Amino acid sequence: MAAAATATLALGLRSKPLSLSFPSPNKILRRPHLLRLFSSSQTLTLDRDDLDLNYVPSLAKGRESPRERAEPLDLIDRDGFARVFDVAALRVPAEDCAALEGRLRGHLLNWPRVRNVSRVPGDDVDPEMERILSVRNTGGGDSLSRRMYGRADGDGEESLSPVLYREKLVKSFNSRGFLKFRNLAKISRPKKKKERKEREGIERGGKRGFAVVEVVGDGEEMDDDGDLKGLLGDDYKVGYWRGPTRLLLLDERYARRGVEELPEAVKAVLKGGTSESNPSNSTLVQCQLTLYYNYWQMNEILETLLPNGMTIPSSFEVIGHIAHLNLGEEHQPYKKLIGQVVLDKNKPKIQTVVNKIDSIRNDYRTMELEVLAGNHSLVTVVIENNIRFHVDLANVYWNSRLATERQRLISSFSIDDVICDVFSGVGPLAISAAKKVKHVYANDLNPNAVEYLERNIVSNRLDRKIEYLDLMNTEVNKTHDYHLTSIKVFNMDGRRFIDAMFSSPRPHSITQVVMNLPNDAVKFLDAFRGVLKKKHMAKGSRLPKVHVYGFSKSKNPEFDFHERIRTVLCESMVEVEMHRVRLVAPGKWMLCGSFVLPESVAFVKQT
Repeated sequence: MAAAATATLALGLRSKPLSLSFPSPNKILRRPHLLRLFSSSQTLTLDRDDLDLNYVPSLAKGRESPRERAEPLDLIDRDGFARVFDVAALRVPAEDCAALEGRLRGHLLNWPRVRNVSRVPGDDVDPEMERILSVRNTGGGDSLSRRMYGRADGDGEESLSPVLYREKLVKSFNSRGFLKFRNLAKISRPKKKKERKEREGIERGGKRGFAVVEVVGDGEEMDDDGDLKGLLGDDYKVGYWRGPTRLLLLDERYARRGVEELPEAVKAVLKGGTSESNPSNSTLVQCQLTLYYNYWQMNEILETLLPNGMTIPSSFEVIGHIAHLNLGEEHQPYKKLIGQVVLDKNKPKIQTVVNKIDSIRNDYRTMELEVLAGNHSLVTVVIENNIRFHVDLANVYWNSRLATERQRLISSFSIDDVICDVFSGVGPLAISAAKKVKHVYANDLNPNAVEYLERNIVSNRLDRKIEYLDLMNTEVNKTHDYHLTSIKVFNMDGRRFIDAMFSSPRPHSITQVVMNLPNDAVKFLDAFRGVLKKKHMAKGSRLPKVHVYGFSKSKNPEFDFHERIRTVLCESMVEVEMHRVRLVAPGKWMLCGSFVLPESVAFVKQT
């Protein structure tokens, strides 16, 4: 998707009773036992507190971290959002982890963004230390290797001096190299890429990350006898540690439970091997899972920070690296706080958060914005339909929410169309259409918008667009016909621009007129009255199709907008195709009315 896509989420309210309605089931299906308690017309009301939603963590369910908090550096006390959860885990050998994870599917934690497999702090051998310990003739290193891996390098092999070892290599040499060179495989394979984010453990843990797992006790401590044999049988025996281990985090329901209360699938893993030579290598441990500020979603943070009952502002427009909010009056005392949370939860894509102070009231359609968080640069680059647009929100107008509408309109154009964009802005429609149609005339009253329009034309290499056409029924070497397709830019008032485009003869007859200025576009339709003369109409040319945009708060917005178009054109017989673009506010629709300019309007004599 384009970077200018709108990040739209539903507005969330605080906790309130949740109504669940059970409709009548189909006759061919048996009614579940629980539903038999209720008739098909009854409604069961459950309070949110009565719902045991164990499958997701929440700020309310966890307990605050007892660790000492640092002094907050800005508006938000991020340390205050650390929550601790008790979970049980199986400590298993790292090499068996993947297989056991599949066996225990359905019994693991399965929390969003928290892995079911966790590393045991300090249990992995550092690669550099492992390389040092693998050096021969170190005595203690071999002993430690045997403790870690069950054997040391060279066990079972005859120890040779360096001289004898070289002679042995020479004797075993052939065309394929040293067949028994113990390091051949290691030095032959390409160097491994650095582990995907070696600092993954750091990123996922601590204040910079979002989750930390700590072992606080072994499962054996929960048994009164200090041994699991009484629960799992006399053949149960905890295995000797043979290398790195991992933690398989179990479902939250199993926290602080004894082994006898665990499901059979977990007991089977704990029981493992039943012989003295193959004992179980899995143990039950109790852990604390700490989720930090970076884990929680934006709406969860805001729900905690804002007063009870206040609407959570979780919808905003994304324009390049800028998040554009439209906060209500109730949010004004908390606007800086909201802006910081939006910035924190959308980095690095979002670097600036702004809020619209007032509605658009000037002729240049520029918005009065205030920066709530991040850097103060309002110059950004928006990518829409694989086209890059340079935009300065302080001086020009841009609306990412109209990307779908622009694409809908462009899809209705043909290769033979000539477009007249009366209020083009920085060119989101004009430049996109230029890649498809024959010619584009773009205009805007704002000189800053025209400057960025010209810049975007050049950056997208449309200042000299050449189309290649094949002439049918001719020889191949005579089929080359080139013509220039370009965008011509104007900086004029809308009425003057319309009059200039239609009053004088032009090489291309205009076939489509776009008027995207919802507040005032309808008022400019009177400029089409008497705009054409018969002598200026090329043979076979057709009257242009006009696409005009506007707002309506009427209960029947299509009828209301249609009547306004007829009134300005002074023509009651005009047929208008209506399209609802979007609901900009409760009860306020943005519409697009498309109609072919009537001859009675275009050729009327001016009095």
